[in-house]
Amino acid sequence: MKIAQEIRTGNVIMMGKDPMVVLRAEYNKSGRNAAVVKMKLKNLLNNSGTETVFKADEKMEVLVLEKKEVTYSYFADPMYVFMDAEYNQFEVEADSMGDALNYLDDAMPCEVIFYNGRAISVELPTGLVREVEYTEPAVRGDTSGKVMKPARVKPTGFEVQVPAFVEIGDKIEIDTRTGEYRNRVK
Repeated sequence: MKIAQEIRTGNVIMMGKDPMVVLRAEYNKSGRNAAVVKMKLKNLLNNSGTETVFKADEKMEVLVLEKKEVTYSYFADPMYVFMDAEYNQFEVEADSMGDALNYLDDAMPCEVIFYNGRAISVELPTGLVREVEYTEPAVRGDTSGKVMKPARVKPTGFEVQVPAFVEIGDKIEIDTRTGEYRNRVK
């Protein structure tokens, strides 16, 4: 058991009968009132989100979920199939995949997260290199501030905002947590 002010982003807590992952936790101590922790949570079983406020000294049960290194194998509607080093297959529902669908590629290494022996979600590496499939050419003279343009990346066709100097065929690194461009890769 931990108190609410010790909970950090990425921890998994039990709320009622549902495991919830903490997406954001903000500690707030105002002058006259009691200290509180505002949390943005996502239900691991059905992907619904919620925001709640807890007293800073409220006790919570923190779960440690099992993770297993796997590679992506194939899509069998409506399940995505992953395989570990011992050739065991794990199926994750399309609804539980979330933003991972934007980056998924054949034989891609990732982690499957288990709750009570059931695969409930997929965690990708934080940075992925992808090739730009299509982007519009930069407009000459448009250099005031941070100029961004949309670019479609292979193999999923996911669209990400990139700087004006990025061209078709360039390899870029994308942060999978935020979906943002990091840098161009040589």
